[in-house]
Amino acid sequence: MSSPGGIVVGVGAIVTRGDRILLVRRGHPPMQGAWSIPGGRVEIGETLTEAVRRELREECGLAVAVGDVAIILNRISRGPDGRVAAHYLIIDFWASADVAEARAASDATEVGWFTLEEIRHLPTTANLARYLEEALRARAQGPAGCLVVSEQDVPAGERDEEKRGDPDPTA
Repeated sequence: MSSPGGIVVGVGAIVTRGDRILLVRRGHPPMQGAWSIPGGRVEIGETLTEAVRRELREECGLAVAVGDVAIILNRISRGPDGRVAAHYLIIDFWASADVAEARAASDATEVGWFTLEEIRHLPTTANLARYLEEALRARAQGPAGCLVVSEQDVPAGERDEEKRGDPDPTA
């Protein structure tokens, strides 16, 4: 997927149950088959929190209460010629669900609740375990805050997912 016409804005939700985090297995590109937090694109006319609620309902069948921003991720990938191939601005929120019974729907093929240690051994979207660990640490330390990450021009072979044998997140 590419975004040469502009920045694609996406949202996600970090939903926790005890020491477990809700993940979905992506059913469509980019990163089809990888585990990630549930979320997707913001639609025209939709607020960020409305988008989070819609995505969780569509992907997991869950109604959620949306909390503070947890992670802001600015992901830019470039083609071999140096031109921007894709530019995503992803805003992940803390969220809670009254019911823990999530089910795979729309573009998720599976859902599951995983500990951070289990997530480290799953094929995930780029750097997911590291970002979740930092966000959880920041949340535990006190006042609301968020992790801001900018990924750009990471040389081939140096991406964490490539070192683990995961597919290219920009494919």
